[in-house]
Amino acid sequence: MSLPTTLVLIETDPRTSARPAEAIRIAAGIGAWRKTDVTLLLRGPAAYSLQEYADELVDEDNFTRYLPLVAEAPRPIYVEDSFTDLKALEGSAFRYEVISPARTAELIGTHDYLIRL
Repeated sequence: MSLPTTLVLIETDPRTSARPAEAIRIAAGIGAWRKTDVTLLLRGPAAYSLQEYADELVDEDNFTRYLPLVAEAPRPIYVEDSFTDLKALEGSAFRYEVISPARTAELIGTHDYLIRL
């Protein structure tokens, strides 16, 4: 039997808000249960979560501690192409894939649960 799937969709700028850091912590925590398969999707300025230096982000400890756990998933972290500053992600240690808004809608529709922060 396959696990239910959970999509964690983050839309807030991690340079000005602690919400993305908390969402990353939540994603890592529920993934650790091994009772759901977690996918992370970053939309708009939330993609700054993947930048090389976490010390420029609010609540940087959650990024350095929990983002590597989320990134262990067999799929990449998804970044919607509404984020246009891809140069800021050069040097990122995390595997990510840029997707279209149509693919975002598909991900939302195919997951059992959605956590949106």
